[in-house]
Amino acid sequence: MKATFFTFATQSVIFMRFRIFCLISIVVFISSCKDVRIKENKDWGKYFEAYGIKDGCFILRDNNHESIHYYNKDRCVKRFMPASTFKVFNSLVALETAVAPDDQLMIKWDGIVRDRTELNKDMNMREAFKVSNIAYYQEIARRIGSVKMQHYLDTCKYGNMNMGNKIDSFWINDSLKISADEQTGLLKRMYFFELPMAERTQRIVKTMMLQEQTPAYNLYYKTGTGKVGDKWLYWVVGFAENVVHVKEKEGSMNKSDVRNYPYFFAMNFEMPIADTSKDWFKVRLDLLHEVLKDYGALPR
Repeated sequence: MKATFFTFATQSVIFMRFRIFCLISIVVFISSCKDVRIKENKDWGKYFEAYGIKDGCFILRDNNHESIHYYNKDRCVKRFMPASTFKVFNSLVALETAVAPDDQLMIKWDGIVRDRTELNKDMNMREAFKVSNIAYYQEIARRIGSVKMQHYLDTCKYGNMNMGNKIDSFWINDSLKISADEQTGLLKRMYFFELPMAERTQRIVKTMMLQEQTPAYNLYYKTGTGKVGDKWLYWVVGFAENVVHVKEKEGSMNKSDVRNYPYFFAMNFEMPIADTSKDWFKVRLDLLHEVLKDYGALPR
């Protein structure tokens, strides 16, 4: 009996050591794979430097290869005010709460004459999104209210989830903050209808983000601009779809010959307010196209 017990005990120890070895091997393997799939692209710095931009970052999630590529990691994970990129989330909440029954919700112009003449009129949500009408979205936020807005910020884990005490300006007064990395995560969840919201809600906002449509690609994005001290903060967040045409075999379950391969991105940079040497609104879009083409998310 003693010999038998010794044998069983020895076997148990060996088995436990083997299990530990296997677990360690798996962890090491996963970590190695993870490291390979997260890549720093220092070369993207040349695009920022060409415009004299010193404080900038870019992060891209390649869904097709399950990889993440970035330039300036420290800045990619640093939170900033979302500025007008928050219109993506504001639209989602408005639709989900039925504050906006659909993207045609009309809100009358408040009569305040603004420098951008295209803002001085009544408009619906789709129009307001395209021209980035802050007054329209401030009214949307007021109609949603702080309780419901906070609920969705918490449920979707939007950045630091901090609203402060201003329902109609928390995304531009430095209360709410989000990182470029978090922006791409949110957009990816929306793209695949994984946010805790109705699929219809997410689908409508996705279509509102479409800015460029060609036979080869679709480009969806929202820009944002805000003051950070003596600098302007410039954002562009969104996703690109490579459009690939394939020939399906007869009887295939896929009824379409079109495949869309998504790439999720977020970029931000800062420039001194006093620097008017370039049209920085245009520069951020030029920069976006250059980096996406460099990676292959857009055709050259």
